[in-house]
Amino acid sequence: MDEEYDCIVLGTGLTECILSGMLSVSGKKVLHMDRNKYYGGESASLTPLEDLFTKFSVPAPDESYGRGRDWNVDLIPKFLMANGQLVKLLVHTGVTRYLEFKSIEGSYVMGKSGKISKVPADEKEALTSDLMGLFEKRRFKNFLVFVSDYNEEDPKTWKEVDPVKTTTDEVYKKFGLDENTCDFIGHALALYRDDEYRKKPCGEAMKRIKLYSDSLARYGKSPYLYPLYGLGELPQGFARLAAIYGGTFMLDKPIDEIVIEEGKVVGVKSGGEVARCKQVYADPTYASAKVTKSGQVVRCICLMDHPIPNTKDALSTQIIIPQKQVGRKSDIYVTMVSSTTQVASKGWFTAMISTNVETDNPEAEIQPGLNLLGPVKQKFLQVSDVFQPLEDGTASQLFISKSYDATSHFETTCLDVLDIFKRGTGEEFDFSKVKHTLEDQE
Repeated sequence: MDEEYDCIVLGTGLTECILSGMLSVSGKKVLHMDRNKYYGGESASLTPLEDLFTKFSVPAPDESYGRGRDWNVDLIPKFLMANGQLVKLLVHTGVTRYLEFKSIEGSYVMGKSGKISKVPADEKEALTSDLMGLFEKRRFKNFLVFVSDYNEEDPKTWKEVDPVKTTTDEVYKKFGLDENTCDFIGHALALYRDDEYRKKPCGEAMKRIKLYSDSLARYGKSPYLYPLYGLGELPQGFARLAAIYGGTFMLDKPIDEIVIEEGKVVGVKSGGEVARCKQVYADPTYASAKVTKSGQVVRCICLMDHPIPNTKDALSTQIIIPQKQVGRKSDIYVTMVSSTTQVASKGWFTAMISTNVETDNPEAEIQPGLNLLGPVKQKFLQVSDVFQPLEDGTASQLFISKSYDATSHFETTCLDVLDIFKRGTGEEFDFSKVKHTLEDQE
């Protein structure tokens, strides 16, 4: 450990693992440490099932749950957008050769009636969706056709919608879309977390809606992917990758301090030894004096012996409950996975509900999500503080990631990764370097 490294990465959560992979691939000598005995930090997957019950101080599971080893329960489950940037980063680092992905079967949204409907993402689905009346369906269909033909580089496709000058609200008005339609477009297709985007130029929203439909087109049932055996596979894949590039992974290493001299990072001290380096990348739990609390997220893990009702018995699914439908300021996210993704024993399902905490009764806030699940055998409730760094790290060369948010997909985490990469290396990540796709590697 008494060596000199280019970068030391603290914590094996997903953000840190991707950064470590990107830095290794770009030729840096990386030491990656975690104080825990297991990979994943805050975003670990727990196995066997007994570990989950122990973590939440609940009596051990009985034999009805099957073999404990058949379970891999994510503490922060998120899905990957098939055509999204995270998949491109994973392909770029080469970690995908250690992983196998499965398509998530359903993508749903809660409408104004309080019942859930499949998110309509192409023209055919638009015309059969029960989210809208007959005339609205046609308007929405016209909107989708427009978006799929839209190309920011080619003004002929704009039809008076300028990506920089026209706001998203103006586009919605142009197509005569009603409030509920705008709601599910913004929150279930474009995956915005609030409605600020409506006042902003529409270019970004168009890209997001296209990303959803392109991702859907790739695999058919939903735009989301998920690794077999759970998200815990990702950090382990990155550990194997690091070994190829001469990097070092160390688990179960107490981190005593990040050593700073004259305002700059010079190393990390662990058990009397100091590993020297030029940069440190860390999750907020390793640098508590340099972060500020920006909110809280409530997450509820639910173990069930049946799929979620009204989802056509999908064995994996995502549901978004837009904020307005339940009188909130932030959306509620529901994910569900099962034995088809090798994360539960046969006949069992793991659902997770998450949202930003807005009141002093977080448990009541996730109730709209619980109401969709039907009978639940065992619940585990966790409220986590959300932290963000106080400074961008360029002065000290200590780069701290943000805590994971309530969303059920990795798009926001990926933005954080790219932002930290840019601050740490001084350059934007060049996606044109990524020559392969997931299919090439299968």
